[in-house]
Amino acid sequence: MPFSDHYTPLTHHSRLGDEFYDVVQAATFPAHILRYRNDDVSPRIGLDTLTDAEWLRHFGYFDPLPGSLPQPLALRYHGHQFRSYNPDLGDGRGFLFAQLEDSVDGRVLDIGTKGSGTTPWSRGGDGRLTLKGGIREILASERLDAAGVRTSRTLSVVETGESLHRGDEPSPTRSCVLARLSHSHIRIGTFQRLVANEDRASLTRLVEYVIETYYPDLAGAADPAAALYDAATTRIAEMTAQWMTAGFVHGVLNTDNINITGESFDYGPWRFVPTFNPTFTAAYFDHSGLYAYGRQPEAMTWNVARLGECLLSLSTLEKIQSIFDDFWERYERFLDISVLNRLGLKEISRKSSTDLRECLFSFMDESQIGFEFPFFDWYGGEQSQKRAITGPRGDFYTQDSFRPLHDRIMQHEPARGVDLSQPYFHNGAACLMSVETVEAIWQPIAATDDWCRLHDAMRQVASMKAALQVHRTRDG
Repeated sequence: MPFSDHYTPLTHHSRLGDEFYDVVQAATFPAHILRYRNDDVSPRIGLDTLTDAEWLRHFGYFDPLPGSLPQPLALRYHGHQFRSYNPDLGDGRGFLFAQLEDSVDGRVLDIGTKGSGTTPWSRGGDGRLTLKGGIREILASERLDAAGVRTSRTLSVVETGESLHRGDEPSPTRSCVLARLSHSHIRIGTFQRLVANEDRASLTRLVEYVIETYYPDLAGAADPAAALYDAATTRIAEMTAQWMTAGFVHGVLNTDNINITGESFDYGPWRFVPTFNPTFTAAYFDHSGLYAYGRQPEAMTWNVARLGECLLSLSTLEKIQSIFDDFWERYERFLDISVLNRLGLKEISRKSSTDLRECLFSFMDESQIGFEFPFFDWYGGEQSQKRAITGPRGDFYTQDSFRPLHDRIMQHEPARGVDLSQPYFHNGAACLMSVETVEAIWQPIAATDDWCRLHDAMRQVASMKAALQVHRTRDG
């Protein structure tokens, strides 16, 4: 079956030259079982008309998408990992497979992989991904997308028929290869590598490429490096605020995991906090809590500083410092906006938005109500008052400690497009993605190849997205 009219292949990344990547081949797998294809996002890039067999040719065997990159590219980069510099990084079990145009907004979308085999940057690893890891990527990316977080999207998961041994999973365990969509796979670490190699010419070319490909509105800027830093810093500040209001803990906020377009990606030991808890960590190996929930803004400030250092040779210290100094103010502004979006409320003033946000987090901290519940119960503000107070968590909302937050919620009108008739609000069950939920989804798959709980979870995620998407679309 042919690709749809929305299929527009691109080859932008190959223009950078082989200093930025290594041409590689996908692994040969013993099996190709299609476990997930994202029918929500595939129409945007013209892949929705593919048959399952055609889908497997491209995302299991990795036959090139016509007109896009003729061969996969393993991208080169360095990075700080838990703030220790590592010059031996790069795509070790993934590659850039294709680039396509998003038919909705005209932006470039990369298709990257995970678990597609070894590359020159595998560092002794097997280049594979466990099936459980692939399922966790689906659940993280799609749940974040539903909550309005700027994130990569899981496009495909294909089970590949190998037995893998891992220290953090009961082994042997099943294998898969994953494809994801993101507007860029260029990381802060991509810039760091060029600075470490003292390759100013390639650094200049990278800045030009990123502006041309991902920030075309910056074309013609008098100071391209400063303009790019300003735009990327803004995007990263917004993404960080979205994590915090989603109660999301990425787990591994190294500079090689932060891309230049400010989209969350590469989900390993992620968690959603059960209740408001700044010290909650996602990664069992994060012994110091460096990337704990409450320290994520600090971690991202540190990462943004590393990007600024990379651009100093192409701009001025004064300009870069000024942009960096503004990061926290941008983050807090986006935090206010994100709280309003998650509650489905209009803004009155910046002060009232900050008061609402501070009051919300204070109540969540004091009450230890489940993190997601205030956003679910009070979506639309006054329109949800009866639903919230008579619902399963009504006791939380009749306590004196809730009164200050109640008063601030009541001051705000519902945002345009809020629709409480959506099925998502009818059964009182917010879409949670706790570690217990993830394990409950995985266990029947591991035991009896029963995928019903995953399908049920994805239907709930879709219901959440349908309920919140109109507001996000109309009000930004």
